[in-house]
Amino acid sequence: MDFIFIASCVILTLTFPVHCGKILVFPHEGSHWVNMNILIQELHSRGHQITVIRALDSWFISETSPHYVSMTVPFLLGGDDEFYSSFVSRQLQIRRQQQSAWTRFKLDMELKEKFSEMHRKICEMVIYIIEKDPELLEQIKQASFDLMLTDPANGGGVVLAHYLNLPLVFNVRWTVHGEAHFAIAPSPLSYVPFPLSQLTDNMTFLQRTYNVLFYTIRLFLYKRIVGPHYSALCDRYFGPDLHYFELFQAADIWLMRVDFVFEFPRPTMPNAIYVGGFQCKPAKELPRDLEDFVQSSGEHGVIIMSLGTLVVGQLPLDIADDIAAAFAQLPQKVIWRYTGERPSTLGNNTLLVKWLPQNDLLGHVKTKVFVSHGGTNGIFEAIYHGVPIVGLPLVFDQDDNLSKMRHRGVAKVVDIATIDRHIFKDALQEVLTEPSYRKNMQKLSSLHRDAPLNPLDSAVFWIEFVMRHRGAAHLRTDSYKMPWYSYHSVDVLVFLVSIVSLTVYIVFKVIRCLCCRLCAKRKRAKQD
Repeated sequence: MDFIFIASCVILTLTFPVHCGKILVFPHEGSHWVNMNILIQELHSRGHQITVIRALDSWFISETSPHYVSMTVPFLLGGDDEFYSSFVSRQLQIRRQQQSAWTRFKLDMELKEKFSEMHRKICEMVIYIIEKDPELLEQIKQASFDLMLTDPANGGGVVLAHYLNLPLVFNVRWTVHGEAHFAIAPSPLSYVPFPLSQLTDNMTFLQRTYNVLFYTIRLFLYKRIVGPHYSALCDRYFGPDLHYFELFQAADIWLMRVDFVFEFPRPTMPNAIYVGGFQCKPAKELPRDLEDFVQSSGEHGVIIMSLGTLVVGQLPLDIADDIAAAFAQLPQKVIWRYTGERPSTLGNNTLLVKWLPQNDLLGHVKTKVFVSHGGTNGIFEAIYHGVPIVGLPLVFDQDDNLSKMRHRGVAKVVDIATIDRHIFKDALQEVLTEPSYRKNMQKLSSLHRDAPLNPLDSAVFWIEFVMRHRGAAHLRTDSYKMPWYSYHSVDVLVFLVSIVSLTVYIVFKVIRCLCCRLCAKRKRAKQD
């Protein structure tokens, strides 16, 4: 029977043709790579050949991997996690000390300068590949890749794909101009809140006004930061008639790392494929020592705390002491990812670890609450496993992410600038004892999981679809090629208003002329 079963599997495998493609990946550093690497591993497991372009000083992307071959560009991007860790620490300090708006503005401008420098370096890296390393460029051309997979948080892969004439697939939530939907889909600001605004889809007049102003200012800043660099790069290779952002909008498939249990409903496009939470998976068994610690919690269960890679050792000691003191007063056991100085108030119920299997812990039956900074990956894992959140947002999109979770009744958000042991303990106890938090999160989990196709399978399907058909132009609108006045039908409106105005004017003139003639006849009749 075993022989028959194996033979049947071989026959079935041979019956259905499998197209194993060659995929060129131009990734983005940091937590973005964590998502991309999961996608790469799945593509590799299905037989595809993956090649990853990385800089010589890449701080997240390993040069060697069993899942991909790397092409290391002998170019220094100069980016590392030290700046961002320092930025988070200084941001915390400013918020806690309630320093002036000018101080906050200067720190914000420093971050924008850092982003501008990052994009400038990425453009220089693309120039290096095309002009200064002919062997590498020839190696890329000779490989005959089927598509480019990239994260549009930077534009290096976008420009290189256009130069190499490769179909383009995005692993995306953010582009160089902000949230991805705003690049390709109609986004009425009357009910589509601009990300980072912390608004909902049900806005008052003043909130809608704020949304419009916030969108306008943010888009202006995005363009100021990236525009000069990518415009110069596109002018260099494609001429001045091609705007750099048109290359982004021309992507074949947008694998959106969002889900509408998390986002508010909004218009979308046929080439936007929703794969939010594709990194989530059923929990695996914990290491024995960790499982023993979890089981020792008894009926009270455990609390998991992780504030992400950039903050794991950046908390000021007095905040860490307050957090540890709050944990020590609870009957639950606590597993806290933390590498800073050991808090003096640490209780016997709290285990400090340098790293933790977050997905597996969140999927454990004894996990009651997840204390999180609000990163997208952690939020989706909490949704997938139905674990309510106590949020401590710090920077970037974390406030907005947790604001959405609070709106859905699954998270209690605490301002880390004003936190103390009493505030933090009260927040934990509220989420632990109020059943609605867990009930609402389990409802979101049920909605998220109830899909016709696993998000990771969906992502891989559409990547393979683009390889099979050499693109997906039939799903992509060309509206991005229209000037703004045509896109918004301003020219049509002006034309129609002109026709109506001309008609009214002609009618008015005719009536006036008739009236004048009638008056003239009456005058002549009186004179006679």
